[in-house]
Amino acid sequence: MTGSTVAELLVALSDVDDRGLRFEDDFFSWREHVILSRRRADALGPLLDPGRPPHVGVLLENVPEFSFLFGAAALGGFVLVGLNTTRRGEALAADVTRSDCQLVLVSDATEHLYPPHIRPVSVRVLNIDRPEWPTLMSTAPGADRHAGVPGPVPGPEDLLMLIFTSGTTGDPKAVRCDQRKFADPGKLLAERFSIGPGDVAYIAMPMFHSNALIAGWSIAVAGGASVALRRRFSARGFAADVRRYRVTFANYVGTPMRYILATEPHPDDASSPLRIMYGNEAPAADRAAFAARFGCRVVDGFGSTESGVAITRTPDTPDDALGPLREPNAIVDPDTGEPVPPGTVGEIVNASGPGLFSGYYNDPEATGERLRGGVYHTGDLGWVDEAGYVHFAGRVGDWMRVDGENLGAQPIERILLRHPRIRHAAVFGIPVGIGDEIVAALVSDGLTADGLTDFLSTQTDLGPKQWPHRILILETLPRTATFKTVKRRLRDQAADPTWTLTDHRYG
Repeated sequence: MTGSTVAELLVALSDVDDRGLRFEDDFFSWREHVILSRRRADALGPLLDPGRPPHVGVLLENVPEFSFLFGAAALGGFVLVGLNTTRRGEALAADVTRSDCQLVLVSDATEHLYPPHIRPVSVRVLNIDRPEWPTLMSTAPGADRHAGVPGPVPGPEDLLMLIFTSGTTGDPKAVRCDQRKFADPGKLLAERFSIGPGDVAYIAMPMFHSNALIAGWSIAVAGGASVALRRRFSARGFAADVRRYRVTFANYVGTPMRYILATEPHPDDASSPLRIMYGNEAPAADRAAFAARFGCRVVDGFGSTESGVAITRTPDTPDDALGPLREPNAIVDPDTGEPVPPGTVGEIVNASGPGLFSGYYNDPEATGERLRGGVYHTGDLGWVDEAGYVHFAGRVGDWMRVDGENLGAQPIERILLRHPRIRHAAVFGIPVGIGDEIVAALVSDGLTADGLTDFLSTQTDLGPKQWPHRILILETLPRTATFKTVKRRLRDQAADPTWTLTDHRYG
């Protein structure tokens, strides 16, 4: 299979000085960006053991350095590993080990997430905010190279990045992302949305996630546009940033639009330069309200980091649908693999094979399960209406999707069971719009809402998106004869929870 490369897209901008990357009060032209990316490739290459995978973990917020490093990886220097800044302690250390990182790059803002006592001796940690980093860059072998000087020439199928997601087992898996996985959608979407030199793409979604890089950064680079980078998402800062940077395109995943809509409207919101808001998993009501408030077009799609299936909305797609069902996508019976008739819930699959899915890193068993029978299985349920549009219907198996990230129930259950007053725990998701809201059903004596909140706040390996929102306190959990919890019997009770905890996702 052939395709484009991110390296080609970047090198095409090597002589561009009037557009580039904006971050707070700083501006880096694309010419400078390419030079700085090559410098990082030159500097980090000699630090990597050639006998080990050339994997560099990045545990950073959305700062320019992340963009430079992604460019360095794209130009052939190494493989970037996006480390999730919402993970903590031993859970994060396991991700570093699982992805074979030789180096982990941190900042003053993130170093505490990966403390020295959990770091393997085989992993070197560099802090980009310490003097060692600029010294390393200034003494790199090719530090005086110009942007247009050619380096290695990667191919479309060369591995560029590992991006973590969670599957049905609850354990994170590193998705192999090659060059074409970013470049091809970037070119396609830049053309679809008419992104060009006069556009500015706003990236506030975390860059360790595929949404920011595929649905934002790559589109901007493919169109020769500029990028306005936000350190972390801020609902209150969104409208001001749009005006400040003259943003014309922005991307999202999950519920950010709902948070933005909850902020005080500005008189000129509807006349802002924003014309396209692109992403996935936003409820129909949020899409309509956002489009009306900001006078823009909101385009919501369906996809995942694996990129095995993509469903694209069309102008005539009903508000509560994902888009038309088009071959090779299909809705099949999860047990038989046979297509189901309209109105019947089945699994959303790619019947022709893997699509852009290149497998999970170092996990052939999980890859084989995803591609069983020569079909790509999303693990998502859906149904198609009589007009041929796909509607989302939940998840296959025991996992949830919150703000664009797949989350396993078992890790959350294990954390809850550490509490001395919790005897049994069952965690599951209930659909809210397109995403899920986390519910925890607990068997406990003497537990209070404040006590549970205090306890969860001290669990260093519980990420903010893993916080349960609705709590059910029950006397028993329904179980099978083999003592497995029957979670489907709990879902109806979730509509009337015992408590509702504070939303910690954007704390």
